[in-house]
Amino acid sequence: MTHSIASLCAVIAACVLGTTSPAQAGDTSPTQQLERWSAQAGTPGQAARGQQLFNTRHGGEWSCSSCHNSPPTTRGQHASTGKPIAPLAPAFNREAFTDTAKVDKWFRRNCKDVLSRECTTGEKADVLAYLLSLKP
Repeated sequence: MTHSIASLCAVIAACVLGTTSPAQAGDTSPTQQLERWSAQAGTPGQAARGQQLFNTRHGGEWSCSSCHNSPPTTRGQHASTGKPIAPLAPAFNREAFTDTAKVDKWFRRNCKDVLSRECTTGEKADVLAYLLSLKP
């Protein structure tokens, strides 16, 4: 019972402070995702490195910006299917980076498409630091 009361208080505090919405209350925030990856990498994410990684083709035909735009503040479009993609930068899409399972799934899938391997936690932290730096 104490745990659920503490959780509820944290959710209410986060909503009041504007760090999350009620729809996101059970999961996480983009800032928490960044903190998680930075801690795992042992170094804080750096926006400049993230921007470079995001916009560079790494030996393949695609970069992250091929589908998510540069900067990723507007709706993108999948390069091969044409499927619309919501803006990736959290300031332009309140749902971006709020569901840990989806975040991990899409980073794994998209990094394999762009880099032909999974991203390191440091690379994830850098990309998210870049995305969090984009403001309206």
